[in-house]
Amino acid sequence: MMTPPGLCPTLVRPEMFNSRVYQVAHPSTHSIIKRFIDIVGSIVGLVILSMVFLPIAIAIKLDSPGPIFYTQERCGLQGKPFKIRKFRSMVSNAEALKSRVKNEAKGLIFKNENDPRVTRVGNFLRKTSLDELPQFWNVLKGEMSLVGTRPPTFDEVSQYKEHHWRRLDVKPGITGLWQVSGRSSIKDFEEVVGLDLNYQRNWHPIYDIYLILKTIEVVLLRKGAY
Repeated sequence: MMTPPGLCPTLVRPEMFNSRVYQVAHPSTHSIIKRFIDIVGSIVGLVILSMVFLPIAIAIKLDSPGPIFYTQERCGLQGKPFKIRKFRSMVSNAEALKSRVKNEAKGLIFKNENDPRVTRVGNFLRKTSLDELPQFWNVLKGEMSLVGTRPPTFDEVSQYKEHHWRRLDVKPGITGLWQVSGRSSIKDFEEVVGLDLNYQRNWHPIYDIYLILKTIEVVLLRKGAY
């Protein structure tokens, strides 16, 4: 089967052409208010990024050889692929070393509280969430939202079961209900999915604002980040 233009190859299933993925749009995907919040928030985020970019870039380079950014293709709204960028927080050959690190999570996510691939600067960037700042560009472009679901990788999506696909009914977000409910301390993929779907059921622009404010609190207190 040929892959429909703009769709992640791993997302193609025989039943998809008549599935809810193409027929049902979550209200958040066409909300003018949500998009306005995203644009304003992304501009503020990019201003902050411009102020801290140089010191972070220098710190990454001095701490570990390799690029400043970590770039990876992810699956977004209704399976549309896009490139996500973060400040690099691991050694440059982290993917090659992944098989040597124990996965402490359950299901389709990978987590290790003391991952040896994380650099000293990377550890600080993760705890302060500064590594996420480049994603505000994705929000401004409309590929992501300030609030949404965690953007999955191709490998993750290739193993999805039926109920997991509903996560793709909204734009992926820099933050979300999972972010304010434990962040990295949540180690069960089904719990992440449950939080993502709960967000969809309860979505409202005011709910997004609440989660943004809650995220600021969580980040400042460094709750659940590693």
